[in-house]
Order: sequence, then C-alpha cells, then structure tokens
Amino acid sequence: MTAKTKSSPLFLGIDTGGTYTDAVLWSEAGGPSGKVLAKAKALTTRHDLAVGISGAVDAVLQKAGTDPAAIKLVSMSTTLATNALVEGQGGRVALVMIGFSEGDLARDGLKAALGTDPVVFCPGGHDVHGNAAKLDLSGLEAALPELGASVSGFAVCAYFATRNPAHELAARDLIREKTGLPVTASHELSAKLGGPRRALTTLLNARLISMIDRLVAATEGFLGQRGIAAPLMVVRGDGALVSAAFARQRPIETILSGPAASLVGARHMTGLDNAVVSDIGGTTTDVAVLDQGRPRLDPEGATVGGFRTMVEAVAMRTFGLGGDSEVALEDGALNPRILLGPRRLVPLALAGMIHGEAVTSELERQLRAPNPGRMDGRLAVRTGVPERLAAGLTGAEAKLYELIGAVPLAVDRLLTSNAQNATLNRLVSRGLVHVAGFTPSDAAHVLGKQANWDAAAARLGAELFARRRDGRGQSIAASPEAISERVLTTLTRLSAEVILETAFAEDGLDGAATVAHALVQRAVDSHPGIARLSVALDRPVIGLGASAPLHYAGLAELVGNDCVVPRDTDVANALGAVVGQVRVSAEARVSQPKEGLFRVASGETVRDFRDEAAAIAAAETDVRAIAAGRAKDAGTDSAEIEVASEFRVSTVEGQRMFIEAHVVAVASGRPRIAV
Repeated sequence: MTAKTKSSPLFLGIDTGGTYTDAVLWSEAGGPSGKVLAKAKALTTRHDLAVGISGAVDAVLQKAGTDPAAIKLVSMSTTLATNALVEGQGGRVALVMIGFSEGDLARDGLKAALGTDPVVFCPGGHDVHGNAAKLDLSGLEAALPELGASVSGFAVCAYFATRNPAHELAARDLIREKTGLPVTASHELSAKLGGPRRALTTLLNARLISMIDRLVAATEGFLGQRGIAAPLMVVRGDGALVSAAFARQRPIETILSGPAASLVGARHMTGLDNAVVSDIGGTTTDVAVLDQGRPRLDPEGATVGGFRTMVEAVAMRTFGLGGDSEVALEDGALNPRILLGPRRLVPLALAGMIHGEAVTSELERQLRAPNPGRMDGRLAVRTGVPERLAAGLTGAEAKLYELIGAVPLAVDRLLTSNAQNATLNRLVSRGLVHVAGFTPSDAAHVLGKQANWDAAAARLGAELFARRRDGRGQSIAASPEAISERVLTTLTRLSAEVILETAFAEDGLDGAATVAHALVQRAVDSHPGIARLSVALDRPVIGLGASAPLHYAGLAELVGNDCVVPRDTDVANALGAVVGQVRVSAEARVSQPKEGLFRVASGETVRDFRDEAAAIAAAETDVRAIAAGRAKDAGTDSAEIEVASEFRVSTVEGQRMFIEAHVVAVASGRPRIAV
C-alpha cells in the first residue's frame, strides 16, 4: 500500500443481500473515482447476520492488510427489507386505525398486505385543517394485553394525521406504556395525504423493524469486536445515506436500499450518465434508469412486492427473478414452459454444502423411486430466527413447525396432505422456515459455470427435475445438463423481458409486460411469424451482480444495445454504499381553515397565525430547523439546507385568495467520519 493510501481515510462498504454479504474497502486516494483496495463475499446467515458480515469483512481486512482502526466510515446497504416484502415476510404486527372504517381496508392493497394480522379501529382523527374529532382509545386499551403477547410491534395511522398527529401520538404513548413494543406512527414516515396508503406504509415499516434491528445490531456488534470505531451508515431507497439509528426507526426507507446503492456504484464504476441498470441477485432482479448521471426517482412512492408505498425511492422495478429463484413447471401444457420465481429457495448445492449427507441421501432416495413425485427435490429447514418471532402461530402451523428442525427434512416425508403445503408456505412467509430446491444456481453448478457450492447435490436436483412429465407423459429433459441449459436460457430471456418491460413502463406504455414478452419471444423463436418485430434500447445496459457475467452474456442481442458488466460488478452495492451523501427533508403545510386564519402544521406541532406572511415565515423556520435536526441524526455535521415553497391560490373578482402552501426543506452533506 502506498504512503498516500495510508494517509487517506479508509471506507468500508457492506451489502447484506438475500444470498451473499459483500464487503469492499475503498480509499479516496487513487484518482477521481478512488480505489477499491480489496473486496470479498460471504454467505448471508439469516439466523445470525453477524456471521456473514464478519466473514466478508474479515476477508477484506486480511486481503488489504489493513489495521481496522484506520477505517473512518462504515456504510451498509441491504436487500433484506426488499426481499422480505417481495416474499411476503416480516413480523406479525397489529394495525391501529383511528378515524377510519373497515371499508378503508379495501383501498390501496391494505387488506391484502394486512393478511391475517390483527387490526383495531378507534374513533377519532382530524379533518383537513387539523380540527379533531372525539378520540376514544378504550377499545385499543382493552385489546393490548392479548396483542402485546402475540405481535412483534404496532402500526398506528390516524385520519389526516399529517395535518395534526395528536391522536397518533396519544395511541403511540399508550401502546408503549402498556406493552413496551415498537410502535410506528404514520406521520413519522410521510407528510402526504392518502390515509390507507399511509397506513400500508406504516404497517410494512412495523413488520420490518425487528429484521433491520437485528441487522444493525449484528453489524455494530461485529465492528466493536474488531475495534472499528467508525460511524455506521445505511443506504436509503433513494440512494442517500442515513445513520444506523435513523434507519432502525424507519426501516421501510431501506426498501430498495441495495438497488439504490447499486445505481450509485454503477455510475461510479462506468462513468455512464445514461443507462438501464439491471442488478441480478439471488432473490430479485432490480431494474432502473440512469438519466444525466442521476437515478430517476418515483414521485408516487416505491412499489415493492406489489404494494405501492409512500417511500421516496429510486424509480426501480423489482422482479422476483434471480439465481436462487424457484424453478417450476407450467401446469397442464403439452410442452410445459420453465417458470422461475418469484419465491426464493435455498439452492440444493448450498444446502448440500452446509448439511452434506442429510441432503444428498434424501435426493438419492427420491431418485430410486420408480416414478417422479410432486414434492421431489424439496427440503424444509428452520431459519434459526429467535423463538419469540414464532408468536401467534395457529395450531396447524405450530404442529408443523415443531416437526421441522435445524437439519433439512424432505418435504415428501414432512407433509401428509396437500392442505399442509399451504401451512408450510405460511411458515416460509413468516420467515421461520426455508425451503431448499432446484434453482438456476444449481443449474450453473451442473454445467460447471459455478463451483462454490456442492455440485453433486445440484446434479441430483437436476436429475429429479428432468424426470418430471409433460402433457404427453414424457420426461421433460433427457439429462441434468439439458434441463440446466433450459433453466439458464430461460433466466437470460426473462432478464431481457424485465429490462424491456421497465423501459416501456418508463415511456408510459400500457401492457409493458405483455409487449416485452412478445418481443423477446419473437427474438428467440426460430419461426418468428409473419409480422417481423424488433426493439432496441436507446442506451446501454449496465449489468450488476456476481452472476451478471454468466446470465447477461447473451443479453445484448435481445435488448438491441450493449451490455456493460463492470470489473467490480460483484460488489457494486457495497461500493455504492460508501460514495453517497446524507440527504433528508422536512415538510410543512399552511392552510386557511377560515378567512384570516392561517394554520401551520409542521412536525408534531400545529400553530395558528393571523397573517399569511408570518405563517409562511414560521413554516420555513420550522422546516429548516427540523431538516437540520434530522440531518444531524442522519449522520452529517455539514449539511447544506435549501428551502422551497409551493403555493395554491385562486383569483376571485380580481383578488388573490390563499388556499394552501407546501414548504419543503432539503438538507444534504457528506457523512461524518471518525477522527
């Protein structure tokens, strides 16, 4: 290492993904883009995240020969929250709706997101000007003893809480006093109107708290053990950095954290200002657009797992497609198609590497059977999360959960009826159980294109899958190699489809998925039909992810433009995590409940003024102070603050009539580093 590098502060980037945890050591020295001094990967260990983090970081420190005390900043991105929403996972939480009716659950996907989790309705709430209805929390108080023993947290949403949060604060304080459990109030996450969608965002945030809390605690514990006394930052979904304490309270803002970091990393590594960035991981493929060097943000809020949230994030489309996607077969077709995802399975090669004979002996037993079974090649194993997260299981779920242990158990031995399959899936959704099965990662092992896990277990899984029958009763493939080729070809084709679908959607075209599928199908079909169709992107694709060199090798001809895979593509997220900036905002609204009265709602305060100018000045002062405080909490001591105001007015008989003003302060700056 050069003297210049030694004298420059070192930055450690960590990305905790669904399959791998990546680490990169970066220095500002070494040119305009700095220099990657070392990089490494380790398996993400969901039962104890510290194990995977320590594996990756220790390897980086060893490769670089660096004293841990020289690291002045640690920054982390993660796909754990994104993956949890895509896979329908998270803690069991109670939703408290104040001033809403049961009919409101049908809006914005709230009922689907709630699932079987409990909900409590309370009278109360406010009107658009912040005037209060009568609050009654007696029903909530009566339900708290039972709820406190069966949920991991609470989400509270009150009618027009963005105009007056008083009732949310009262409910939050009551819940904390009676249960001691985490509580998320909707006004803390968004200042936008739209109660059901704000409730949805709050519900998802509450579900993710325990997961992100475990991640931060594991990282902080590891850093302390290694003597790294540097601030810990987390990448938000818009690519900005915030402190770990900030992220712990608002984990919903880390959805798309990993993808957002990858965009920052992609721009940093390639220098391309305009590109489509496609990041393929184990669980998801995340696609976004770079325009003039900046990622496009979604003004309506991030959509993940089919839910439209109120979280400001990159305009990223997330698809359940990755190296660890479940491989399935189309039902009822003469020539069934290979289907991938959206669920992630533990690859058999990975399960075989960890558990050895326990996996391969079961696969060999199934191969000895004269006929293929529907449950062949599937094993269930506990994830190893704390027992308290298993609270609230039904009798059937608890009984099945007891049968599953730390050693994989073949699903055909575990389940005695089709109904139990749904019960198993619910345990998977709760994050309590993993299912191992055949995936594209296994196919890559069979073909010798991946070699880091147990290739023998992968081959057994491929043999079992190849034995499945088509509509004519014939085996779908002649060999493990043949089915593996089909699986990898399908993954490349589907990757092209999701990239084109994203491009069409960004262009505002309807039916983007259908058109993308038709175009790619024509491109790969040996008989393309009478109508010749072709499409080409106007910008190159940047392929990110450790498996991008493999899966994107044939991508360029399907999308009609170059596919650039950077040298450090395997750690793009971790690199993007250390080159970003802190960026936070604060909002206030000024309304006129009646003529001559101007009401300022900012933060958790509501104040009235008799003069419009005085109200606007107060709102600007408030948001500047709130933004400065949030910036400090988020991890910067050098924030620059910009304030902008937007007015809604009308003209009546030539006279200007004030309706409303929206005041926003944005604070940004480099994160503080250890001295």
